[in-house]
Amino acid sequence: IVLTGGDDCLWKTWGFPDGNILLTGEGHTDWLSGCCFRPSGTQLVTSSGDTTVRLWDLSRSGCILTLRGHSRAVLGCCWHSCGDFVASASADGTSKIWDVNSERCRYTLHGHKDSVNSIEFLPCSSTAVTSSADKTLSLWDVRKGLRVYTFQGHMHSCNHATFN
Repeated sequence: IVLTGGDDCLWKTWGFPDGNILLTGEGHTDWLSGCCFRPSGTQLVTSSGDTTVRLWDLSRSGCILTLRGHSRAVLGCCWHSCGDFVASASADGTSKIWDVNSERCRYTLHGHKDSVNSIEFLPCSSTAVTSSADKTLSLWDVRKGLRVYTFQGHMHSCNHATFN
C-alpha cells in the first residue's frame, strides 16, 4: 500500500503495484504536507497547512483525533517506532512531540530561528532530528524535550533530515 497526501486536502491509499485507490480521507481544510503509517499499520498521521495534525483509523477512513497547538502550517509529521508518539514540524519555528494515548502535547521543541521543515525519530530510541530554514539540523532528547546538539554547515534552508 502506498500513502499520499496532496494539495487537494486529501490523503489516499493506493494498491501496489496496480495503482487502484483503496481509501480516501478528508477533513483537513488546507494542503497536506506529510503522511505516515503507524508502525502497526492500522492508523496514519497527517500534517497540514491548516496548522493541525490528524490521526486516522484506516478501518473507518475517519479522523479519530485532531491535534492543535501550532500557530502556522505544519510541514511534516512522523510516528515513533513504539507507536505511542507522533512528532510534528511547523513553520511557526517549533516541533511538537504528541502523546497519542493522552491526546496531548508532551513537549514543544524550541530552538530553531526559522521554520522547522522536517522531524524524524531515530527508531527504537528517544532521539529525534529536525531540519530548519535557519540552515541547521538539531538532535533532541524527546524524553526531556531538550536539544542536545546542533549541526551547522548548510548555506541555505535545510529541508529534510533522516537517520539510516
